[in-house]
Amino acid sequence: MSKIMVTGVAVVDFIFKIKSMPKEPEKYRAQEAYISGGGIAANASVCISKLGGDATLVTRVGKDEIGGIIKNQLIADGVQVDKMKEYKDNRSSFSSVYIDKKGERQIVNYRDPLLPEDATWISDIEEHDVYLADTRWNQGAIETMKIAKKYKRPGILDAEDTVSAEAIKLASHVAFSSYGLKKFTQETNLKKALSYVCKITDAWVCVTNGDKGVFFLQDNILKNIATPKVDVKETLGAGDVWHGAFALSLGEGKKELDAVRFANTVASLKCAGFGGRGSFPSRQETEEFLRGQEL
Repeated sequence: MSKIMVTGVAVVDFIFKIKSMPKEPEKYRAQEAYISGGGIAANASVCISKLGGDATLVTRVGKDEIGGIIKNQLIADGVQVDKMKEYKDNRSSFSSVYIDKKGERQIVNYRDPLLPEDATWISDIEEHDVYLADTRWNQGAIETMKIAKKYKRPGILDAEDTVSAEAIKLASHVAFSSYGLKKFTQETNLKKALSYVCKITDAWVCVTNGDKGVFFLQDNILKNIATPKVDVKETLGAGDVWHGAFALSLGEGKKELDAVRFANTVASLKCAGFGGRGSFPSRQETEEFLRGQEL
């Protein structure tokens, strides 16, 4: 069982399924609703656990009721939470999420601006097979990439719009969201944007682009690995799931392109279900789908 350390944010999502996105200051009635754990790193950790990996989440929450919900849900999903730091004078993060009939989502998130950024306390965490960090907590991402380099293990950066050049230069693998890549490079052309990043790092670099798949450069040629086609019911957390599956696949000894194909499948299967983490696929479901694709 591969041990994956995941660093970043954990929240609670209050999720409402509606016909279309609200545009007026009125009262709207949800067709369905549920409360689910969320957050980039937390979702990736749960994905890893559901796929059979051993996930340790390094995160910060307030010592409050929301923090208790976050922690208890992660424990129920098999994630190791002994590296979760609780701050008694701070508030935990939570979000209101709207899902429309196409499966697209709109998110309003609250994050305590006074939650301590310091991450030096994670430097003594024991060795893992792979290290994954989201950039919503940039200091945590930097410290995590340093630990990965120390142990000569893969250090994967889930690069959002908050990513720093320092974190990128420390990582062995950088997987941008399309929005994160545009914000960091100020470039809309994918090839030019990826080329820009490759000039400042020796890391393996790619960008996830929803149902268009994953793009990367090979011998300065833009390559694409497509995603399996599914009936999309919900896209919430798909990128988080992708990064968790990619990290686990690398931890199991797969090469980057095989890890991308596996992660694409897992993320697509997640989008085919509804219910937040309840729609994260298991290893058995993923392997059965892959076998079906081969027939």
